Amino acid sequence: MKYVKIINMDLFDLASAQNKSIPLAERMRARNLSEYLGQEHIVDKNSLLRRAIKLDRLGSCIFWGPPGTGKTTLANVIASSTDGNFVKLNAVSSGVSDVKKVVEDARYNAKLYGKKTYLLLDECHRFNKTQSDSLLPSIENGDIIFIGSTTENPYASMTPAIVSRCRVFELKRLSEENILVALKRAIADKERGFGSYDLTVDDDALNHIAQMSAGDLRVAYNALELAVLTTDPSANGHIHVTIKDAEESIQKKALSYDESMYYDMLSAFCKSLRGSDANAALYYMQRLIKGGCDPLLIARRIVAHSAEDVGMADPNALIVATNALVAFEKLGLPEGLLPLSEAVVYVCEAEKSNSVYEAMHQAGVDAETVKDDTVPPHLKNAVYGSQEDKNLSKNYKYPHLYGGYVEQQYLPDSLKDRVYYTPKDIGYERTVKEIRQRKGKKK
Repeated sequence: MKYVKIINMDLFDLASAQNKSIPLAERMRARNLSEYLGQEHIVDKNSLLRRAIKLDRLGSCIFWGPPGTGKTTLANVIASSTDGNFVKLNAVSSGVSDVKKVVEDARYNAKLYGKKTYLLLDECHRFNKTQSDSLLPSIENGDIIFIGSTTENPYASMTPAIVSRCRVFELKRLSEENILVALKRAIADKERGFGSYDLTVDDDALNHIAQMSAGDLRVAYNALELAVLTTDPSANGHIHVTIKDAEESIQKKALSYDESMYYDMLSAFCKSLRGSDANAALYYMQRLIKGGCDPLLIARRIVAHSAEDVGMADPNALIVATNALVAFEKLGLPEGLLPLSEAVVYVCEAEKSNSVYEAMHQAGVDAETVKDDTVPPHLKNAVYGSQEDKNLSKNYKYPHLYGGYVEQQYLPDSLKDRVYYTPKDIGYERTVKEIRQRKGKKK
């Protein structure tokens, strides 16, 4: 006869054990807006989104932002706040048939119970045109309320017809303060976090995780959980997480300078690029990287400054900087520092002009403030326009029939005399001025 040992575990213990197997990042998701951290610009008490959630009047929308900023969490909060049904799909693993099933169920529930259906679609930018088209009529008819979640710019990565029917909310990376609050909550929470543990986490360890997570709360939670679960307890069962444990858990060495000094050095690096001091820029780059700064952050700053501060004075600077970024991604450390250093020297020694930056800024101001921006008739789309538009479009002058350039109005009437880009007498911009003069450009 075989005897089976029965372990004495009540339902509460079993549920607790199952809960502990769920990753900390999932357990600590905010359950309501009062627990939700960051994104004050869209969840403030008087914000449109918060009012819509409170009144259960939220229409179709898209949450767009970097990983770990709370897109799915915000959708879950909406789900728990509404009286409707909530269905979640992932665009990677779902197809047209899944969407049709959701829509059929939504129509049935609306007709029979009068309940709305919210469809959360994670990674919604992965839906192709056919999949998006299957969803479009249901959004238009109000059969479902669509909530998309994406890390990609929806205006560039999604079907325009879907985006135009949704309100887009952009989420930002969380601040270090937000992440510190979340980590401390997880340490104190007895139900979902580590509150039942005999645990001490040093402040510098928490600060390191918060800083190195780069605004991604999921990364921070995962690092904390790994540090706690892999740190050997003392003889009396006490777990003490130090800066060394934090470094190992997030796989990044602690910066050898405080936060204020880090930002000062980053500022000095950027201003050295702008100021054409290659020696200083190379030093600050090395100092930052050897202190623990991600080299890709340095690479991205070089690309930005090649366009902002060198610009059209030497367009090759952007090519060199971008290639250096790609080269570093392929080579890694230490070889990848060579192309980065070359890009630093090139950007520093290149002639400087911020005319492109100034043009971009002024064009952006006008784009936001000028209301009468009707496209000139001869530039309108002749294929889909009215008969009048088609007739007027015949007035368009095809530049190649005139040797590559012909004077005609391109800006709207309200902006027709506006000049944004004015080349300076520096570097390649001298050539641009000469080309303009040869073309006979008036502005």
